[in-house]
Amino acid sequence: MCAMARPRKPLLSTDRIVETARDLVDREGLAAVSTRRLAAELGVSGPSLYNHFRTKDEILEAVADSVSGLVDLSMFEDGRDWRTALHDWAVSYRAALRDHPNIVPVLARGPGRRPAALRLADAVYGAMVDAGWPPAQATSIGALMRYFIMGSALGSFAGGFVDDASAYDPADYPHLGQAHLLAEQQEKIDERAFETGLTALLDGLAQQYEQVRV
Repeated sequence: MCAMARPRKPLLSTDRIVETARDLVDREGLAAVSTRRLAAELGVSGPSLYNHFRTKDEILEAVADSVSGLVDLSMFEDGRDWRTALHDWAVSYRAALRDHPNIVPVLARGPGRRPAALRLADAVYGAMVDAGWPPAQATSIGALMRYFIMGSALGSFAGGFVDDASAYDPADYPHLGQAHLLAEQQEKIDERAFETGLTALLDGLAQQYEQVRV
């Protein structure tokens, strides 16, 4: 009688490590990540991770780059005008960060040597230069958009208010009588705030663009 074959464990790969680490960061934050914890999540021995990553920081860098890789860049290649492209890219970028907010502090360090992050920076800069922006201003636009998008992903404005009306005594805060209602409208308010700010940024850039093109 033939012995039953033992079920094989999934092969350890760079992609599997990154996906597992990203899920751990999403669930528990950056502090939860260690090679020991990650090995346990993967069902492998700790030393086996070193065949793919030398340090915890390398793993977090890879997780950050996997999130950058979720951002749509097609708008810079399909003929959309620079303003529409920037708008659509910003929305996609924010969506990726909104889905993975705990990795934002790593992303905020800048692209470093991360391939997906560098492709993102290259796409934005190249599209602005191709649209007629001077190189120095194209660089500033990329930086400006990154500050705005990253900032919007660091926390919820509406979610920062408690849903207790007694916290907003009109004697102390005469204009915050409805502040306790903000939290229950969190997503709607934050989305509207992002679109308001993005429109204002793009309107301002459009005015500068007219001067550049004179």
